[in-house]
Amino acid sequence: MKYYIISGERSGDLHASNLISAIKSLDPNANFRGMGGDYSRNEGLSLAAHFDEVAVMGFVEVLLGFRKVLKYLSLIKKDILKFKPDVLVLVDYGGFNMKMAAFGKENKIPVHYYIPPKVWAWNQKRAFKIKEFTDQVYSILPFEPPFFKKFEINAHYVGNPLLDEISKFEPHPFFHQKNSLSYSPIIALLPGSRKQELANMMHVMLQVVKKFPNAQFVIAGVDNLDTALYEPAIKAGIKVIYNQTYDLLHHANAAIVTSGTATLETALFRVPQVVVYKTSGISYAIAKRLIRVPFISLVNLIADRKVVAELIQNDYSVENLSQELNLILSNIFHKAEILDGYTEIKEKLGTDSASETAAKMICSSLAISH
Repeated sequence: MKYYIISGERSGDLHASNLISAIKSLDPNANFRGMGGDYSRNEGLSLAAHFDEVAVMGFVEVLLGFRKVLKYLSLIKKDILKFKPDVLVLVDYGGFNMKMAAFGKENKIPVHYYIPPKVWAWNQKRAFKIKEFTDQVYSILPFEPPFFKKFEINAHYVGNPLLDEISKFEPHPFFHQKNSLSYSPIIALLPGSRKQELANMMHVMLQVVKKFPNAQFVIAGVDNLDTALYEPAIKAGIKVIYNQTYDLLHHANAAIVTSGTATLETALFRVPQVVVYKTSGISYAIAKRLIRVPFISLVNLIADRKVVAELIQNDYSVENLSQELNLILSNIFHKAEILDGYTEIKEKLGTDSASETAAKMICSSLAISH
């Protein structure tokens, strides 16, 4: 079978690569083409485009980069028609991939959406588009299928792929020595994996460091970004370690995490955290009008209550962040409450292997339709 797979950022690329691996075990003659990154390419995806070439985020940034996005939409559409896939598999990346879903439907290609757009968060009418343009939806958040059911979308909860990733993880036996770290308490800083996130998040994080002289702050760096973006941290004497986020979380006593997938990863490693987020003033003003959920972090959304503190936009200040971090480090009851919340979240996520479950459903539907 021929599979056209599209992901558009680092986490989606990782999930896509695991899905490819699972499909290969079920369909040895599988042929993969699409858009993604290094993880997917290493797993056998022939790239029509690398997501790094397309990446833009934030409402204003998307408007400014719209011409670039249009160029790649056109490129991928032409490539799909040339490849003639048996199925179009979309992974996350809602803005781009919903346009590809419409294109797939228009050209009578079965459309399977793995990690659908978070329509429950804002502009819920987009759920009607998902119903119109997709054949199958595979959700990785347990609260999504009941939401989609209201729109008569039969979404399947397949488990969460982070559980698969973390179960494969083996800590480095000499993590401290390898990275020249002392054995004083580690506070992990996860400022994000995109340029705009680092620009918006790092300044406050670096100022907080001075307030905790007895701890060592370590930044989880990613190598898909220009190392110059981390220069302010390095000049401030803060260690930046690249592509070792799980090792860092395994050893961390606390974490400051930019909202996104990393908040759930941090919870699954049972590291008490403060979730933070800041974007441009215009993007935030637009988002505030549109967003329909009480929380921003996956941790609190899955628990359906406040488990960890969220400091968003103007609340993201040195004073507020220092206060929340101090509470985690000095109040054992507060820490215990967070960890109890993490236990609850893990129970809700279940034990299914997301990649394998989604792959079985995709391959099964193809066998039926052929």
